[in-house]
Amino acid sequence: MIHVPTHPALHIAFDLAAWLAGAALARGLYGWRLKDRIAEAAAKVGPGYFISLGVGAVVGGFLAGSLVSFVGPAPTLSHSVAGVLAGAIVAVEIYKVVRGIRGSTGVAFTGALTLGIAVGRWGCLFSGLPDRTFGSPSALPWAVDLGDGIGRHPVQLYESGAMALFLAAYVAGLAARAPWALRRGFYALCLAYGAQRFAWEFLKPYPALVGPFNLFHILSGGLVAYGWIYWRADLARERGAQERALPVPGPDHQPLRDLPGAGPGQDRQ
Repeated sequence: MIHVPTHPALHIAFDLAAWLAGAALARGLYGWRLKDRIAEAAAKVGPGYFISLGVGAVVGGFLAGSLVSFVGPAPTLSHSVAGVLAGAIVAVEIYKVVRGIRGSTGVAFTGALTLGIAVGRWGCLFSGLPDRTFGSPSALPWAVDLGDGIGRHPVQLYESGAMALFLAAYVAGLAARAPWALRRGFYALCLAYGAQRFAWEFLKPYPALVGPFNLFHILSGGLVAYGWIYWRADLARERGAQERALPVPGPDHQPLRDLPGAGPGQDRQ
């Protein structure tokens, strides 16, 4: 068991580091690979997009977090990253439907969100038990003691590591100019985040809501479903655009050998 020194104020320090690191990465990716894609997305949206995103993120974050933290002997107001992501997605997709906007508009946020989660989860670990993000008791050699003498799964680090791996894959995809990273990176993030979060929720002591699943299982499953459905829809649009762009053979493509008067050897150019 590993003893971890904790203090609630450390969460603020890591949150600040997460914001700064995310902003720096977003700026770097913009200049490196994403300038055209971000310009394309920005041309589709207006101020209402960012208002919807902000309101959805705040409401979703505090609603999801507080629904869990209010259960127990010491109810308290809290927020959740999964709730922030889910709330922002719902609000933005409603806005896009109303405005008739199609395609992914989250390209600017993919790298920043991923790195922010990877860094921020260390703050959850070092803030200790009051953060209420700790794992279930465990006897594994890497179990952490957050101050109560009980070894627990370091689920915060599991999540941080999983998102770091996704970030590495995403950057590699951008380097190769892979369509999934350039066009559907945000949907890939939702798939990856939702899947790994769903798995780690089995290692947390949150109350079950439906069968063995807690609220964050449901949110995580929703993120996976969203990422998959919208990924497939965007892929279909991409294929449709490619098919429409294919040249249609016309008279100019007719071989010379098929033209009147063309003799042997006259069709070679």
